[in-house]
Amino acid sequence: MKQYLDLVAHILQNGESRTDRTGTGTLSIFGAQCRYDLSDGFPLVTTKKVLFDSVLRELLWFIKGSTNIYDGLSPHTKIWDPWADEDGNLGPVYGHQWRSWPRYEKGSDGNYQASQVDQLAEVIDMIKTQPDSRRLIVSAWNVADVPQMALPPCHLLFQFYVCQGRLDCQLYQRSADVALGVPFNIASYALLLMMVAQECGLRPGYFIHTFGDAHIYLNHVEGLEEQLTRQPGPLPEVRIAKKSIFELEFEDFSLHEYHYQPFIKFPIAV
Repeated sequence: MKQYLDLVAHILQNGESRTDRTGTGTLSIFGAQCRYDLSDGFPLVTTKKVLFDSVLRELLWFIKGSTNIYDGLSPHTKIWDPWADEDGNLGPVYGHQWRSWPRYEKGSDGNYQASQVDQLAEVIDMIKTQPDSRRLIVSAWNVADVPQMALPPCHLLFQFYVCQGRLDCQLYQRSADVALGVPFNIASYALLLMMVAQECGLRPGYFIHTFGDAHIYLNHVEGLEEQLTRQPGPLPEVRIAKKSIFELEFEDFSLHEYHYQPFIKFPIAV
């Protein structure tokens, strides 16, 4: 995971001081990219403990199309608890946009009728039937729905690329909490890449992580400086049951040979 540590070091050395929505303050850069080859192993940060179970539960929650923390997420992980209302609702966040993007179609009577787009199912079908397409894209940034979301999407668009039996995935992330969120994002999209590749009979290739505002909160600096003193270890392996992506459950995944260094506590900036 040298790429991740290099990003941390670059921001600490070159980041600009900025105010932010939370009032915490950040060091920030705009425009960066990291590239992870999944043939080297599963890109789970080893210089601190990353809660793989939480990454997996959140991703399955997205794929299910859920937007309520009590629908398979909480109490197993409290990732989204700070933003949910008293009933656990978050508005039309990631899962809704991935699986139920609203659209209006003109009917035979000339009137427009509401329907939905299952972006994830459609892109998987396109990978299978039109692998050379440059439109293998899933977007979570629905301008009309953003005001109703408890938290607008940070990792907002991903695109697949098929070449010589390999499937790559590039993510654009507009806002990236480098200490706390980015290790989760890397693992989540690498895992999604593996799941889609298996579904489509391809081998997982590269996960490319492209950033807009990549930032370090000022109260995370000390912990990251500690992390930079640690040497990354060998990458672990993830095994997935041979099932449809839409049928996979938590128990169908296993993580092997994950040797991590001590957990570092980073407070969440809400």
